[in-house]
Amino acid sequence: MDSEEGGTITLISSEGERFQVDASVAKMSKLVESTVDEDEDEDDSPREIQLPNVKGTVLAKVIEYCEHFQTENMTEISTPLKSSKIEDLVQPWYADYVKVEQVLLFELVTAANFMDIKPLLDLTCLAVSVFIKGKSPEELRRIFNLSNEFTPEEEAQVREENKWAEQPSKRGDDAASNTATNNNNNASSSS
Repeated sequence: MDSEEGGTITLISSEGERFQVDASVAKMSKLVESTVDEDEDEDDSPREIQLPNVKGTVLAKVIEYCEHFQTENMTEISTPLKSSKIEDLVQPWYADYVKVEQVLLFELVTAANFMDIKPLLDLTCLAVSVFIKGKSPEELRRIFNLSNEFTPEEEAQVREENKWAEQPSKRGDDAASNTATNNNNNASSSS
């Protein structure tokens, strides 16, 4: 759909900032698309859509993404990932797009989710996953502003119970066979 056919849509941020956007760009958002489709009966009325969960600075960045996507579709991000570098997974413009401050990146994830823009959500979630990869639990708590609800004793107990998840066993087969042998010995002795 070209801009003459679809016209324009005004997107309104949480602070009341107004952005006039081609309908084809705005309709990359499934939220916007469904809202516009519901209002199709009112052809002559100006199409304005309130986005109360999206700040103006974030909305401007979302629009920038959608406008670029119209001229260069982003390579689809498939899993499992072939690389842990964003530059190896998407075109350079998209890799540069997510090189932003952590707060803005998280706001873009939230906006993409709220506005239902799947390719943007995929890209921003990829950027977050690359950002947090290899971080310690303490670093992740700080990044996501989470409190540690465990006492040191409880944390030690959880670490001990889940030690298998942290350090892959080099003797996986030996451990499994030892467990089976122990189980067989226990079964024999209880007979």
